[in-house]
Amino acid sequence: MAIHLGFKPIPTVVAVAVGLLIWFVLPIPDGVTPQAWHLLAMFVGVIIAIIGKAMPIGALSIIAIMLVAITGVTSDKPAMAMKDALSSFANPLIWLIGVAIMISRGLLKTGLGARFGYWFIALFGKRTVGIGYSLALSELLLAPVTPSNTARGGGIIHPVMKSIASSYDSDPAKNTEKRMGKYLALVNYHCNPISSAMFVTATAPNPLVVDLVAKATNSQIELSWGTWALAMLLPGLVAMAVMPLIIYWMYPPEIKQTPNAVTFAHDRLRELGPMKRDEYIMLAIFALLLVLWAGIPAMLFGKAYTVDPTTTAFIGLSLLLLSGVLSWDDILKEKSAWDTITWFAALVMMATFLSKLGLIGWFSATLEQSIGHLGWHWMGSCALLLLAYMYAHYIFASTTAHITAMFGAFYATGLALGAPPMLFALMLAAASSIMMTLTHYATGTSPVIFGSGYVTLGEWWKVGFVMSIVDLLIFLCIGAVWWKVLGYY
Repeated sequence: MAIHLGFKPIPTVVAVAVGLLIWFVLPIPDGVTPQAWHLLAMFVGVIIAIIGKAMPIGALSIIAIMLVAITGVTSDKPAMAMKDALSSFANPLIWLIGVAIMISRGLLKTGLGARFGYWFIALFGKRTVGIGYSLALSELLLAPVTPSNTARGGGIIHPVMKSIASSYDSDPAKNTEKRMGKYLALVNYHCNPISSAMFVTATAPNPLVVDLVAKATNSQIELSWGTWALAMLLPGLVAMAVMPLIIYWMYPPEIKQTPNAVTFAHDRLRELGPMKRDEYIMLAIFALLLVLWAGIPAMLFGKAYTVDPTTTAFIGLSLLLLSGVLSWDDILKEKSAWDTITWFAALVMMATFLSKLGLIGWFSATLEQSIGHLGWHWMGSCALLLLAYMYAHYIFASTTAHITAMFGAFYATGLALGAPPMLFALMLAAASSIMMTLTHYATGTSPVIFGSGYVTLGEWWKVGFVMSIVDLLIFLCIGAVWWKVLGYY
């Protein structure tokens, strides 16, 4: 009888071997404490296990918490070590994302998300490129309250995209994907990284970026929801406007005029019927969340009316529960939210203690010294850091793992090299989402859309590389000017 294991043997063996190699074999560098080095060994092992998908990320996080507690790397008192291992479960940013994912369940349950998509197609769908922009607008509208970019791009927008392509008999199974499905699938995907860069609540790892920036600057720079949204607004809109045209140029659809798409969208809207009570409530709560996250009450009435972003998320979820739009069973079944809270807490905890124990400071100083020998101005040095950080994503299958492993050290190095703290923080924050463009495994949305078969592997990587360059240039050039105008640096 075959033995069922809870882990994949090969990636597990590799992860454990690398962790043990760092712990027992590699010499501890000067300036690094044994506790920091041993935590690094566990951290690297966990990251390798995540990359190799040895176990689900939530399960690996439980093991990471256990290892930190039992090894006592943060404290020689067992009770305190356990408290340290669980410390990040009290982090408000983690609950902001978890609760926002629960709220986004309402968009799926009520059908409001799909209705948005068909509304835009009814307005702009007379041409295939217009359908592309409709998908992008729908993605942008949903992004502020959908921290699961996979749920947004793969669960809400992708079915709408597929239904439109199928209505024109554009089907990979029939070798007719070039009619429009290939173009729409690529637009469907590439609006996802752009929208993810535009709001703190648009993808789960963004609050991790906020947390790492605050820790690196001793809370001198705290990227609030409104600050982030305003900073990314102009470059994000430009990138979203340019993207469908570039993909249209690279892979033009065979069917360019689509008057029937408007009729199709109207038919789907008729099938959905008039907006129902739950949709109106969801829409009102959606608007309330945006108003509070943007800090509008504080702008109008003063700082006394400021509402914390995580408190805002709990207000939204409470209203959905009180109104009956969501039930407690819906919340319990939202596995991705509880999963995110678990792995987010574990990785933030490990990253936090790597910083507290001095490992991040040592690594950034070493990196700074290596780059400093080049004798470049901070702009050239930080550009090199930015490119290395972003294109390292070719070896990552998780944006969270990538950000946890590299962001803190690379950001600290940039600051040491003389980069303006806010400018470099926003550059790395944008790159943390733009890197999703690169591969068919870059983020959870990738395999969903790639797996539908409209785009070949070579086409996916080609468009991904081109869009990474385009998006990065837009955020660096237009973004840098915009951030200067805003007085951010």
